[in-house]
Amino acid sequence: MLQTSIARLYEDNAASLGLGWVSGRGSEALPVRRESADTAALVGHLNLIHPNRIQVLGLRELAYIDGYSGATIGQVIINLFAAEPAAIILAEGVAAPAALLSSAQARNIPVLATASPAYVVIDTLRRYLAKVLADSTSRHGVFVDVLGLGVLITGESGVGKSELALELISRGHGLVADDVVEISRIAAKTLEGRCPPLLKDFLEVRGLGVLNIRVIFGETAVRPKMNLKLIVHLAKSGQAGAAPTERLPLHEITEDILGLPVRKIVIPVAAGRYLAVLVEAAVRNYILQLRGYDSTQEFIARQHGQLKRGVN
Repeated sequence: MLQTSIARLYEDNAASLGLGWVSGRGSEALPVRRESADTAALVGHLNLIHPNRIQVLGLRELAYIDGYSGATIGQVIINLFAAEPAAIILAEGVAAPAALLSSAQARNIPVLATASPAYVVIDTLRRYLAKVLADSTSRHGVFVDVLGLGVLITGESGVGKSELALELISRGHGLVADDVVEISRIAAKTLEGRCPPLLKDFLEVRGLGVLNIRVIFGETAVRPKMNLKLIVHLAKSGQAGAAPTERLPLHEITEDILGLPVRKIVIPVAAGRYLAVLVEAAVRNYILQLRGYDSTQEFIARQHGQLKRGVN
C-alpha cells in the first residue's frame, strides 16, 4: 500500500496553491493512502456517500452545510468526519463553521485553507497524488526521446546502448536517463520514465567516461521525463543460446511493466548496421501503426491480391 502524509502534501503544494494551516498542525503526519488504482477518490468536493480522503470545501459546500441548523447540521458534520478524512481543505477563502473546526480539533484532523478555487485545488492535488502514490519500478537501460516518443533501449552490458543513445542525441533527439530508469504508473494506461537525481544529465560511454549531455549538447538535448511507449531491445547477432530474430515479424511483442503491456522491438546488432537510423525508422513505423497504418499488413494484403489474380 502506497502512502504519503499531509505534511509532505502541504510542503509540496503550499506555494502553488497558497495553502495555510487553520488547525491540526500537530497531526500533519496523518497518512494519505492509495488502496486502489483510482487516485481521484483521494481528493474531491464534499462527498458524504463516497467520502474522499481529503475533503475540499468551497462556497457551494459551505452553503450546503449552512443550509441546515440545530441537530441537523451537527449530523452533517458527524457524517463528514465518520470516514476519518486525512484532512479538510477550505477553498475560495471560505471560513469554516465553528462546529466543523471544533470537530476537526477533537479528532486531530488537519484543516488547511486557501483562496484558490476549489476546482483548481482538486485538479492540482489529483495530479500530485497520482505521481506521489504511483506504482513504480526501475529498469536497466537508456531512456530517450525519439521524435516525441519515449523509447527505452535495453540489452546486455556492452551491446552498445549508450553509444546508440549518444548517436541519437547527436541527431537531435533527447536523453531522459542512462543506466537506471525510474518508471511510474501515473495513470491507468500511462507509464512515465524519469532519471534518478544522481544520474541526471549524465551518459556513460565506454572509452569516453561520463558525459554531461546538457553541457555538451545544450538544454534541448535532455528531457526531465517522458511517457514510455516503446522498448527497443538490442540483441547480439549470432550469440550462442540466443533466440533467432524473426526476419518478418508478423506478431507484436510486448513486455509487461507495472501491469501494462509495452510494445517491444528486437534489433539484432551486427557490424555495419546503422542502429540510429533503424531506431528512428522503428519509431516512425510505430507512430504510423498508432495512426492505423501497418506496412506489414499492407504488404501481406498486396501479396494475397497478387496470388488471387494469378489463380484467376
